[in-house]
Amino acid sequence: MKQLLVAGTSRGIAIAQWEEGRWRMVRHGLEGKAVTSVINREGAILAGTREGVHRSDDLGATWRESSSGLSIRLVRWLAFHPEISDREFAGTEPAGIFVSHDGGSSWRSCPEVERMRGEFGWSLPYSPEAGCVRGFAFSGGRGYAAVEDGCVLRSDDKGETWQLAPGSTGRSNHSPRPRTVHSDVHSIEVHPASPDLVAAPTGGGFFMSADGGDTWTNRYPRCYCRAAWWDPDERDHLILGPADGVDRGGRIEETHDGGQSWQPASKGLDALWQRNMVERFYQSGSYLFAVLSSGQLIGSPLASLAWEPVLPQEKGVNMVAVLSVG
Repeated sequence: MKQLLVAGTSRGIAIAQWEEGRWRMVRHGLEGKAVTSVINREGAILAGTREGVHRSDDLGATWRESSSGLSIRLVRWLAFHPEISDREFAGTEPAGIFVSHDGGSSWRSCPEVERMRGEFGWSLPYSPEAGCVRGFAFSGGRGYAAVEDGCVLRSDDKGETWQLAPGSTGRSNHSPRPRTVHSDVHSIEVHPASPDLVAAPTGGGFFMSADGGDTWTNRYPRCYCRAAWWDPDERDHLILGPADGVDRGGRIEETHDGGQSWQPASKGLDALWQRNMVERFYQSGSYLFAVLSSGQLIGSPLASLAWEPVLPQEKGVNMVAVLSVG
């Protein structure tokens, strides 16, 4: 069994193979495409770009556009339901959610998300578009989506339809009321122990809920964060990429008590990045990757949290996925 690392970058796809203790570059694909996200599912690789979705069925050797029904072409995030074959999701800018039931060959929009986008006036500080959907998390029949700058959305029918999570007002509000979540939501996580256990890195701290998003507690109030990893075997163990501001004073920290206290987890790195922060975490077995806002990729065994560069020659990395192939 060999492992392939697929990296979506601002210039296309980079694919590397694990050989003799290191990642060796194999090929590039989708040259010239700004790839924003990448997922692999049942032998296929899907890449979200600023011009729609592309699919490869031969480990990235060739690609074809796979955007039928995708009325918004700028894809910010791709995900699949971990328990349902051929149930894929695309989050877009402006904020929209599209669902596929055929491996990404065709897509159906969720019109209720478009209606909420207009009703609540979702927006982005860096773009003229009306917000974006930049994260999904699923467990059983429950799904969550992260809307920047807007809200946490919840689905109770496996991602077919969406509504506001009860503890999210839907309006841009950077001073949330007690027990509600900050509106600038950057990603979303759900713990496999329960679909009610959900966490949201935001522009105003790291929020957690134990009741399916009905109520929220800010577990790291004085930070700006975009990424978290939740230990699937230990619900009180999380790794976070907090920062002092947008791409300023970034670091990696962890908690073993559900966010009551945080400790540095930046071995092998400068203790504080002046102009950098974690954008995304991605777990592959016992290894954790971190995509940085500078476009660098680093990684560490989960047992040591000793970080090192991965594919240092590749610039502008936005997301990674790992494939195991026979």
